[in-house]
Amino acid sequence: MKITIILRLLAACLLVIAHGTANAYEEEKEKETCKKPRFSDFTLPIYSAENPAEAAAESEFSFKISPYSNLETLNLSAKKNQLAFKVESNSSFHKITAKLPAEFNGQFVRINARVTAILGCYDAAGWLVKVAKP
Repeated sequence: MKITIILRLLAACLLVIAHGTANAYEEEKEKETCKKPRFSDFTLPIYSAENPAEAAAESEFSFKISPYSNLETLNLSAKKNQLAFKVESNSSFHKITAKLPAEFNGQFVRINARVTAILGCYDAAGWLVKVAKP
């Protein structure tokens, strides 16, 4: 009788261990199937203590995102204000073009971009820009 109980406990432990291993494999597989969008080639000077560069007031800027990005989900903002943008697409990337609003003259502005990939995962980027006074 004690052997039967021990065998049942052992079988239950093996079942729990096998189930946990299978779940870990599936989670890892999901991460591989959705590539996060990539941001590149931001054209304004990014402000830092080592590089205190300024962008001209009302400057046009652009950046590129991966071609597998869902453009309907693109959110582009500066100081919590939505920015209007244009999109040029090809098979290698989407080029996003926008303009710094005049109201930010002489201020620090963080430009934020967020986009979802076609398969559902997302990524975000942000750039700190110092806008010159006119």
